[in-house]
Amino acid sequence: CLCVTTSAKTILVVGDSISTGFGVPTGKGWVALLQKKLKNDVVVNASTSGDTTANALARFPQALSEHKPNIVIIQLGGNDGLRGSSLSEMKKHLAKMIEASQNISAKVLLVGVRLPPNYGEAYIKKFTQVYIQLAKHYKIPLVPHALAGIGGHREMMQIDGVHPTEQAQRILLNNIGKYLDPLLK
Repeated sequence: CLCVTTSAKTILVVGDSISTGFGVPTGKGWVALLQKKLKNDVVVNASTSGDTTANALARFPQALSEHKPNIVIIQLGGNDGLRGSSLSEMKKHLAKMIEASQNISAKVLLVGVRLPPNYGEAYIKKFTQVYIQLAKHYKIPLVPHALAGIGGHREMMQIDGVHPTEQAQRILLNNIGKYLDPLLK
């Protein structure tokens, strides 16, 4: 639904190329579509293509201080996983962002990422558990799979097989939106 909120809110999106709308025309990515839907709210896209959780964490305090969000959407970890980075470090970085957000009374939505099967079942399982554990520990909603209905569908993915197409952005918004909606109330 992504219902119109009663009082204006600031939503900070901190993500990677999935949230910057990599390879998609400006204004057509899921974050831009979210802003169009939530006319009364301010959606700040502080995402950077190629970002790791460590890079995002370094900039995060400044983004919180500057924008004073009511809601923070964290869509990170894909680049950590694709690089085979330390999962305990990734978890620490995400935890620090969640805690910093909660310390300013912002609601947090964590967006889970899935890795391709070639990373091996054991690593993928541990990677997925990071999101589940963080959501449970901090009692925050988790989008289990943002690319549900997109990944694995060739027509929904760009030629690189990693980034969603323009047509897939509405599905991506719906996948995230159903978990964001309760936070908007």
